Amino acid sequence: MSRLTDIDQPRNALDVAVQARVRDAPALARDAIRHRRVKLAFQPVVQAAAQDRIAYHEALARVQDPHGRSLPAADFIRVIEEEEAGRALDCVVLSEGLGILARNPGVRLALNLSARSVGYRKYARILEQGLGDDPTIAERLILELRDASVQRIPELVWDFMNRYARTGISFTLDNFGQGPSDLGMLTRFPFDIIKVHGTVIRGVGADPDRQSLLRAILAMAREIDLFTVAEGIETLEDALFARDAGIDCLQGYFFAAPTLEPPWRATAWKNSRD
Repeated sequence: MSRLTDIDQPRNALDVAVQARVRDAPALARDAIRHRRVKLAFQPVVQAAAQDRIAYHEALARVQDPHGRSLPAADFIRVIEEEEAGRALDCVVLSEGLGILARNPGVRLALNLSARSVGYRKYARILEQGLGDDPTIAERLILELRDASVQRIPELVWDFMNRYARTGISFTLDNFGQGPSDLGMLTRFPFDIIKVHGTVIRGVGADPDRQSLLRAILAMAREIDLFTVAEGIETLEDALFARDAGIDCLQGYFFAAPTLEPPWRATAWKNSRD
């Protein structure tokens, strides 16, 4: 009995540590955002038909604690995205992303945006200033919105998208296929891209049900002239099936993990604009 108790102690201590981390994560995230301890990690989105060529990079926020360790987004994002801190995070990401685009005229970036920020005046000011300083940024900027987020405040999102679509900014409907979706929003809103969620993509190479679902999504996308991206690609089998099914671009750890070092500086990757 004592041996079992001894074995359980480290496990219980680990459980307590994990629970404490999850409990404290929102407060740590708020502090990090307030002090701009936010970095961008970049993951390439590659062309399905030529997988050594990059279409663009997605910039993912990495919120760090005072020791420089990244906080798992799953531990805090659903809490802070309903708060001022969520809008502040969107503003930091936008500011950093616009700076990167201004300094690197051959780079195209996708930035995640919460629908709650589309009516935020500070976010609009940052965006307007960036576009005013360099009008070429608009055609190299992609803003990604989750479908569930769009459905919460559709009128505000519609106004925002229509205003900035005219500048040349592209819009992605993210997480498509993850859950119930309002398919009508694909024709009502000026989306350019749909990103098929990893729950559809992972294992698609060997799963007939996922294959049928992906084919249906792609047929719909072609009918309304939407560019398509498959996220969550982790195996060659899934990459090949998605390519052969007609997906336009692929993203996932099979190609590259997100990295804090800007990948376009590496000679191993060739930008699609070359």
